[in-house]
Amino acid sequence: MTKESDFAKILEQEEIEVRKFCDQILAVKPDLVITEKGVSDLAQHFLMKGGVSCIRRIRKTDNNRIARVTGATIINRTEDLLESHVGTKCGTFKVEKIGDEYFTYLVDCDTPKACTVVLRGASKDVLNEIERNLHDAWAVARNILIEPKLLPGGGATEMEISCRLAKLSKLAPSYSAGRNLLGSQLPLKALSQALEVIPRTLAQNSGADVVRVLTDLRVRHNQSGGDRWGVDGTTGLVVNVLDHGIFDVYSVKMQVFKAAIETAAMLLRVDDIVSGLSKKGSGAPAHDRFADGPDDETFGDQRDG
Repeated sequence: MTKESDFAKILEQEEIEVRKFCDQILAVKPDLVITEKGVSDLAQHFLMKGGVSCIRRIRKTDNNRIARVTGATIINRTEDLLESHVGTKCGTFKVEKIGDEYFTYLVDCDTPKACTVVLRGASKDVLNEIERNLHDAWAVARNILIEPKLLPGGGATEMEISCRLAKLSKLAPSYSAGRNLLGSQLPLKALSQALEVIPRTLAQNSGADVVRVLTDLRVRHNQSGGDRWGVDGTTGLVVNVLDHGIFDVYSVKMQVFKAAIETAAMLLRVDDIVSGLSKKGSGAPAHDRFADGPDDETFGDQRDG
């Protein structure tokens, strides 16, 4: 049987161990303790008496980011703590209430290498949309830092390439039997028409007259200095995109062109393989071989039997 005195001894021993852990933490003189696990009320009491605040149940990813910001080192055992492990690059720790929730902030850091953005919205769908737009904006900023080149946006780049390919196709010979298809007008015309999909889609999404917008764009791009005219996605008008600040990232545009060409080449290769398989055998396509019914000689024995 367990006596009441035995239970009191267990609590006393627990208090001694918790005090030892807290004394080891207080020995390195921190101002803030952050842990991925929980903190008992007794440990909070000892740490608060030593002037140390606690943040508990932090996710591992957030803990790693906090360590980068503050210059701290994550330690698993209090016995291994050293003063050099304490982060000294954070200037201010504060707690603020936004709406009905409390948020902790680590600000005024020296050369911070991580940050947190707090998003608020009326509903979960609004928050998801804001987060997606913010992520896209960060991706654009990252691409510009890696490759600091911009192109005219609003479909101006695609329309300019389309018009130049159309002019080039007129100089190429027309396709005829026995002539190489790649050296004819057809691929150039097809690619020129395919690139017009971007400004056409922009005009459709903005509610503009698609035929009139594309005709206006073609006329402007066929003139000298017309490479800066594109579609304003808000108004649906043909505008000078450089004056309106509408740009596309060069690295993204190149990746889109490369992916489109590789996809088209893959589809052509697959089509060749399928068409080649269907023509193997007796000289006729597999689906036409028994179009008129089974041969009498082939299946005669089965009917007689």
